[in-house]
Amino acid sequence: MPLNPTALTVFVIFFGFVTFVGFAAANWKKGDLDKLHEWGLAGGKFGTLITWFLLGGDLYTAYTFIAVPALAFGAGALAFFAVPYTIVIYPFVFMVFPRLWSVARKHGYITAADFIRGRYGDRWLALAIALTGILATLPYIALQLIGLEVVIAAMGVQLGGWLVYLPLIISFAILAAFDYFSGLRAPAAIAIIKDIMIYITVFAAVIIIPYQLGGWGNVFSAVPPQQLLLADNLGAYTGYATLFLGSAMALFLYPHSVTGVLSSSSRHVIRRNAALLPAYSFLLGLIALLGYMALAVGVRQMPAYATAFEQFGPNFAVPALFLEVFPDWFVGFAFAAIGIGALVPAAIMSIAAANLFSRNIYREFVNSNCTPTQESRMAKTMSLVAKVGALMFIIFLPHEYAIQMQLLGGIWIIQTFPSMIFGLYTRWLNSKALLIGWAVGMISGTWMAASIGFRPIFPLVVGDVTIPGYIAVYTVAINFAIAIVLTLVFNAGKKPQADETVPSDYYATEGTGGGGH
Repeated sequence: MPLNPTALTVFVIFFGFVTFVGFAAANWKKGDLDKLHEWGLAGGKFGTLITWFLLGGDLYTAYTFIAVPALAFGAGALAFFAVPYTIVIYPFVFMVFPRLWSVARKHGYITAADFIRGRYGDRWLALAIALTGILATLPYIALQLIGLEVVIAAMGVQLGGWLVYLPLIISFAILAAFDYFSGLRAPAAIAIIKDIMIYITVFAAVIIIPYQLGGWGNVFSAVPPQQLLLADNLGAYTGYATLFLGSAMALFLYPHSVTGVLSSSSRHVIRRNAALLPAYSFLLGLIALLGYMALAVGVRQMPAYATAFEQFGPNFAVPALFLEVFPDWFVGFAFAAIGIGALVPAAIMSIAAANLFSRNIYREFVNSNCTPTQESRMAKTMSLVAKVGALMFIIFLPHEYAIQMQLLGGIWIIQTFPSMIFGLYTRWLNSKALLIGWAVGMISGTWMAASIGFRPIFPLVVGDVTIPGYIAVYTVAINFAIAIVLTLVFNAGKKPQADETVPSDYYATEGTGGGGH
């Protein structure tokens, strides 16, 4: 790809601007950043609008902007599973997550593992939840880098040897710096800019590109028929249905989702956001259509992009589409939106992973007498380590391995569902039973994925019938069944285990706001 100086200049200007905003955010809603609650949750001060932008920037990432249309470009209608699962989850969030906010605010919980520790009185189950969150998050951070890498390459920035990674290293060094100094306030402030830029980009694309092609009819007529509809067989339907169901169950269990929820100023903010967030589902449907537009334009057959498609595969579909259709200045703007869309979730994810390590590993198992300042400094340090670890995924592993690991992320994080979600409503499940169920779910899920080349759909054989489905759904069902059976065994004739929460905590509107448990 030849260097595109106009696009690169616009890209750098916007990147420089959000860098300034990231550092300036340290003084926004000012608090003592030597306390983990302030650094890692922004003091729980975000209202409806900021939470909406934060969760949107958190859940709708650069890789979403690249990968969803890439799936539509390469596989067709299957890509649209992302739309119903984001719609299904928000009523669930409306009902369930205000309870988590209330009990967390009452007891000063900062992470999901904090809640598990307090609810079940079991540090080992809490450790399992913390490790699962960190494990599922790191490759997710790495995938934001892939989105950033694709758009940098699309602007013609080509360096030789190890210097090929220099733009990524510089970008993540900037991210690490404003994360360290500003905490969650930085990605929250930048998320506002990022989301406005993404909305402008997507609406421009869905209006201008179909107009240039002669209308939506011409767009859809250019797509091969087999990519417009799911295959007419049981496997296609069960695969699609379980994929969106499992993805919905997993989405708000990720540490960065929990961090976004707990940074809200009230339980009512969460409910209002559950009502408002479907606007992003509408946006996601439009983003998926970019894959069809790329097919209609025929970017795959264009010699100018042949090398890039060999390197990035369908992930280059959207950059190629924008390069072909828009003027250079708007290409720079759109690529900046995608690049900033990589920084925001990567920042929140690394902060969330750092919160888990500092609170539920360092404080619980290494230095139980640590001061709030020591705890906060450990989190800041671990946020840097998380970013370096994600960068290593990109530098030392082929891209397909990072993507495969991310597919495992959903299978892993969903194993926390029985402990977390059912724990918000009942204390009946035994913590040891939950831990064993978690372990079986983790091992069986990893084995299933590995046995089919780390693809997400497993062909489950029941008698003479094969039912393909998302591994996460199958394994969490096994996990939950084991937890129920073993609870009946372990709880027989025994007193209930420790629980520092009481029923009224799950409806509380105020609490300690910081501290710990």
